[in-house]
Amino acid sequence: MITDSQDNAPQAVLDRRCITFVCTGNICRSPMAERLFAHALIAENEPLRSLEVISTGTYAGEGYPASRNAVAALKKVGLDLANHKSRPLTQELIDQSLAIFTMTRMHRRVIEEEFDKTTPHVYLMREFLLNPKEVETPDPYGLSLSTYEACRDSIVEAIPSIVKFLNNQLSKKTSTQ
Repeated sequence: MITDSQDNAPQAVLDRRCITFVCTGNICRSPMAERLFAHALIAENEPLRSLEVISTGTYAGEGYPASRNAVAALKKVGLDLANHKSRPLTQELIDQSLAIFTMTRMHRRVIEEEFDKTTPHVYLMREFLLNPKEVETPDPYGLSLSTYEACRDSIVEAIPSIVKFLNNQLSKKTSTQ
């Protein structure tokens, strides 16, 4: 269930400009989400267009490339993931985030249990869809290119609902200033 805790968020949280996508190893799902979402924001008006988009992993190592099939799945839609380097989720990244979008409930649970709750806005990436078949984004790690493409398409399906959500939240911020 979506809750609108943003209305009660401190202004310091609303002033953040970073949108963070989180998966486990930061080599498949969250890097694809980062690139796809950043690409989608190019077509948006301010202030959405100026948001910084990053990805991390709850159990990621530092500096690993995106998986070969994640690179290939994005290349098929004209996006480059070849220079991606993984990074673990840190409290500092959480502190910089306006909103965090996780791939699974487990990722959200890890954030809630292992980090200070300085960003009250942690959501499943697909939870804003109307009547989704599944709110979690399954891990394609080690599977076929077609599985990565299905994962990519699942991410793409969620992007308009996230853009709408963020636009509403940022509009509320602007109207109260």
